[in-house]
This record gives sequence, C-alpha cells and structure tokens, in this order.
Amino acid sequence: MELDWIWKSVLIVMGGTFLLRFAGRKSISQMTLAQMVITIEIGSLLVQPFTGKSVWTTLGVGGILVLTLIVMEYLQMKSDGVEKLITGKSKIVIENGMLNEKNLMKLRVTVDQLEMILRLQNVSKISDVKWATLEPNGHVGCELKEEAKPVTNKEFQSLQQDIQQLKQLFNLNSSPVQQQDQSTNEQDLFSEVDSNSHKIDPPKHLQ
Repeated sequence: MELDWIWKSVLIVMGGTFLLRFAGRKSISQMTLAQMVITIEIGSLLVQPFTGKSVWTTLGVGGILVLTLIVMEYLQMKSDGVEKLITGKSKIVIENGMLNEKNLMKLRVTVDQLEMILRLQNVSKISDVKWATLEPNGHVGCELKEEAKPVTNKEFQSLQQDIQQLKQLFNLNSSPVQQQDQSTNEQDLFSEVDSNSHKIDPPKHLQ
C-alpha cells in the first residue's frame, strides 16, 4: 500500500502556508484583485499532486505566482499609473448628502447595496454623509457632516464647563433644551429595512 499521500499532504499544507505567508497578510475583504486571483490559483494548485502532478512542480508554480504578485505590488509602489491599472482608484459615491449616480452606475452598485454598507457603519441617513467613497477592496469609506458627527468626550466636557460657567454667571439652573430632529422628511435607513420600502424612491436604474 502506497503511503505517498501522507507526506504529500503534510508538505502541501506547509508549503501552501509558506507561500500565502509571503503573498500577504490581508483578509479576503482587504485583498486587491491581483491578490485574490493569486490566492485562488494557489488553492487550485495545491490539489494537483493528488491528480498525478508532481508536488515539487506544484510548489514551484505556486512560488512563481507569489513572486509575480510581489513584483506587481512593487511596481504599484513605484508608479501611480501601474497602481491605477492593476488596483484601481477610489470612487466618490456620495457627495454632500447626495448620491453620485454616475459613479454608482459605473461601479454597478445599487442604492440598496450602498445603504446596507452604510448601516454596517452605523450611518442612518444619506443626508448626514459629507463624503463616501468606494475603495478598490470593496470597502466604503465615509465622512459625516459636522452636525452629524458624534460628540467626543473632550467636546462634551468642554460644553459642560461652558454651561457651568453660564449658570454661575446668570445664576440659572435650567437644563439644556433638546434640539428637534430637522430631518423628519427623510426615512431612517434602518427603519426602511423594517418597513421593506423606501420613503423616497431612489432612481429606478439604481434600485
């Protein structure tokens, strides 16, 4: 009985781990297209020794793939043109609370898909977003408008000190007046999931 499959299995696991270690430490969601292709190719190569291919040939081909990836990444560091060609650039999808329909169409991203990503970042209204960009790795980066940003501890403590000084100055004991939400006409992104409908329908070509 041949037991070659035992040492081949051990060698493939060790060799595959070694190759992917040099390929990079990014998670799947952070990978560029080139890294994703190399990872898939290495995965398919690792089963080749069990279909008649030499284990050393398989690891050799995997090494060439990783080396190619390293050269591509080095070229991207040296040239913006190469980086744009291989990785791509960030695209603006929201600007000052307004959807950039042109870029959404180019990226083939629907409004529902964009809203899903924003909800995962605890953004409840598109109108609160100053800038939102779709990154080459598929993530969405967003910056909230000043009035929509959460208050930091430093800002809150500063406000408390100012209120205390005003109380001492005017001898007042009134509590701060709560501000009403001015965005009542816009449906919350989370509530529209519950109602399974848009309060304000997005453009039909982006639904």
